[in-house]
Amino acid sequence: MIIDMPDTDTREVSKRLVQLRESNGVVTMGRVLTLVVCTLDSSEAEDAIDAANDASREHPCRVIVLARGDRMAPTRLDAQIRVGGDAGAAEVIVLRLQGDLVPHESSVVIPFLLPDTPVVAWWPRGAPEFPSKDSVGRLATRRITDATFASDPQKTIKGRRQSYAPGDTDLAWSRVTYWRALLAAALDEAPFEPVESVTISGLQEEPALDMLAGWLAARLDCPVLRRTGELKVEMHRPTVSISIARPQHGRTATLTRTGEPDQSFALARRETKDCLAEELRHLDADDIYAEALTGIERVTYE
Repeated sequence: MIIDMPDTDTREVSKRLVQLRESNGVVTMGRVLTLVVCTLDSSEAEDAIDAANDASREHPCRVIVLARGDRMAPTRLDAQIRVGGDAGAAEVIVLRLQGDLVPHESSVVIPFLLPDTPVVAWWPRGAPEFPSKDSVGRLATRRITDATFASDPQKTIKGRRQSYAPGDTDLAWSRVTYWRALLAAALDEAPFEPVESVTISGLQEEPALDMLAGWLAARLDCPVLRRTGELKVEMHRPTVSISIARPQHGRTATLTRTGEPDQSFALARRETKDCLAEELRHLDADDIYAEALTGIERVTYE
């Protein structure tokens, strides 16, 4: 069910939510969090809603989508409520802001926050430089950004170290979760020698690889080289070299180890909805993410 409420206000939207709850059995019981999605404009809101709906099947929540409009236009709030099959396991409130409402989006959000539940803020694109200091970010216990879609992804992910506050994370980090698991498993086999060096190659504009390089630099305490080329991670021990490679747009990775036959693993690029669902499982500070950000400073770029 989709209900449009053009040129309205937060009070009317709240009243309509209560009416839906009373007449149609739409309830907020069982919602485990409030997800506030901050979009640059209405054109990107639908993709964000689709990802949030998919994630809500694992994490039932109220989704509040802020779609920023023209600051110079007359002040206006257009709202839309989605429940039932149009909202996954969520209750979606889309708020399209114009005029003086745009710089005061946190004030528009507050009336719709579920009581006694965590608040998560997500910026699919155009995240603030300091998420924890943003007006919406200050409402949240967890703040999710995505450097992948920034104008300069590599510069953006490197800048996350300076802006980091407990509760921050980036979807570039969750995009390499399976890579990290596979690399950790590959190292957990004899010979148990220290890793002397690591080389990570791939697209320059892929911040997930910078996060992976930072994580390895911090964890292995060895030189890590990041360069442009085919998608591959190479780890060198005194007597054994290990590499994991995958075509840029492929779904299967090949693990190569000195003196052993190659192995194949499913390792497709993760979609935004899967990364978002993973990040919603962790509402506390991600210390390993913070450590990986620090590790980026130790990576050598070629």
